[in-house]
Amino acid sequence: MSNRPLRGAVIGYGFISSKGHIPAYLERKRQKQDVEIVAVADICEERRFLAGEFLPEARVYTDYQILLEQEAEELDFVDIATPPVFHAEIALAALKKGLHVLCEKPLTITLEEAATLLEAARKHQRVLYPCHNYKHAPVVKAINGVIESGKIGKVRSVTLNTFRNTHAKGVNEWRTHWRREKKFGGGGIAMDHGSHTFYLTFDWLKSYPTAVTAKMTNLEPDKWDTEDNFSATLTFPEGLAHVHLTWTAGVRKVIYTIQGERGAITVDDDEMQVALMEKTSGPDVAQGAVTWTVEKKKIQSDWMDASHVHWFNSLFDGFKKAIAEDEFVGKEAKEAYLCIQLIAQAYRSAREKSLEQPLEPLRILP
Repeated sequence: MSNRPLRGAVIGYGFISSKGHIPAYLERKRQKQDVEIVAVADICEERRFLAGEFLPEARVYTDYQILLEQEAEELDFVDIATPPVFHAEIALAALKKGLHVLCEKPLTITLEEAATLLEAARKHQRVLYPCHNYKHAPVVKAINGVIESGKIGKVRSVTLNTFRNTHAKGVNEWRTHWRREKKFGGGGIAMDHGSHTFYLTFDWLKSYPTAVTAKMTNLEPDKWDTEDNFSATLTFPEGLAHVHLTWTAGVRKVIYTIQGERGAITVDDDEMQVALMEKTSGPDVAQGAVTWTVEKKKIQSDWMDASHVHWFNSLFDGFKKAIAEDEFVGKEAKEAYLCIQLIAQAYRSAREKSLEQPLEPLRILP
């Protein structure tokens, strides 16, 4: 590929694209001149008007099909930022047009759709890349650094708690509460936040889970048809992950713990604590045999900003690298598939009174 900027089109001009993706693209264009957004599509007339005001040089379309028909020959990639139920059809159409695909999570809402996309990416030799943006939070990168250093030893269990006092609201101009409608979101908080949680467990336990047990509730069944609380235990080859996601908490916060053989990491939003074991004598901490050294630091990660605009540049670096290296179905795409399988099996477990459900390894591609 030449050194010219990558030309992209954004499909869906809702909250995450207008407050996150597109501002990040514009800043990146100013800083690096390696990307430009030349077209936008949205089905909502008011959102199209706002897109035209914010991106006066971009062409604005009423739907993605017209955009692809008119623009595909001049594009390098599409960025899909619609509600999840539309991801699969748009991504497949873009891949067939010979375009790379950056797609918001979850990649799809069914495993069959995900398999189709991975196969299409390989067939058409175009990159399929999910927006697994929590990997790019500064404090998550710091966690990874501690794990890689070997200081805490092998990770044996993790807990990931994501607290939200409400579901993430969409824009005022189009179905503000679409995340609580299954016909648009595909599910509730497990579908919306599950991917973020699951791919972090993969990295921290350095493996993929073999089974899941889950439970969920909907505290407002007369109002919504999706779950607002989700808890699950993931069984890994050499450890466990415990997950809790809620839209009914009293505060917006993430709390993660990573337990290793010789220490532990605790994260409370931007606050990170690393405790390292120092043995003295004897076998038992209760007898004074073990003491800990504790290091605390604050790593600004802007968790309160739901757009996560500050994490996008690092994410796009990964997408751009995958394009440069012809990594059409790389680790990120495969893990997106595994996340969707996990969500589907967690839903099945919850329906079947928390009966444990098996998870199969990815067999579509080597």
